[in-house]
Amino acid sequence: MNVMGKAKEFFMITLGTVIAALGVFFFVIPSNLTIGSITGLAMILTNFIPLKISVITFALNAVLLVIGFIFLGKEFGVKTVYTSLIMPVFLGILEVIFPDNKSMMGDPFLDMICYLFVVAMGQAILFYWNASSGGLDIVGKLINKYFRMDLGQAIALAGMCVSLTSLFLYDRKTAVLSILGTYLGGIVLDHFIFGLNMKKRVCIISKKEEEIQNFILKDLHSGATIYEAIGAYDKKPRREIITILTKNEYSKLMNFITKTDKDAFITVYAVNEVIYKPKV
Repeated sequence: MNVMGKAKEFFMITLGTVIAALGVFFFVIPSNLTIGSITGLAMILTNFIPLKISVITFALNAVLLVIGFIFLGKEFGVKTVYTSLIMPVFLGILEVIFPDNKSMMGDPFLDMICYLFVVAMGQAILFYWNASSGGLDIVGKLINKYFRMDLGQAIALAGMCVSLTSLFLYDRKTAVLSILGTYLGGIVLDHFIFGLNMKKRVCIISKKEEEIQNFILKDLHSGATIYEAIGAYDKKPRREIITILTKNEYSKLMNFITKTDKDAFITVYAVNEVIYKPKV
């Protein structure tokens, strides 16, 4: 990856971390919602340890980062080190700027709903760039890797353990909101992740087969598979081109086909995950 690509990557990772930090600080902390996260665990520990949330968050992240490096790889580990370092920094800055931080919505349930969408958006950006905000995201990533569970569900499972402890520290309403928020957070996160990772499986039968193949290979720099097909009505042999593309590539391909062969027969399917070994 070139310098510009690296710069864009770390800009997006920083943006995702900032979004997550804003969601935690303005919606979770004021309402004492221990929605499954390392920050939620830090909020609980502040009842027993005389340290700021940002400091406890930093310490807990350090332990989980070592685990992430060992089991999830160097690239994921390095990026998560970066986010884990700047997350408590952003929280610390917000603590200084807003020392009397109070609930923005004035209602714990509304705070929970806002948190779910804001933080899930930040997390989805991080996971898209093979990073995380650290903490329980690392635990969720481990569950996702070794048990093939959807990432949102995996993080929700890890977070539920934290949320359940709120039953012993806060009133029942706060505890129930924390547990419910953890569960819904996994669903919302999967929604955003699938949205960012969604690809298109495009099947094409066209008289302009060569032109379309060349466009896919040379202009989109993507791959394709050719299948022999027989028409059920006329029994004539045809060749079907199948390719899997990002949303941007799909848009370019459809524009090309519209100009090249308006009579092409095309079917399109949504693809959530593609597992393959890249060519070198």
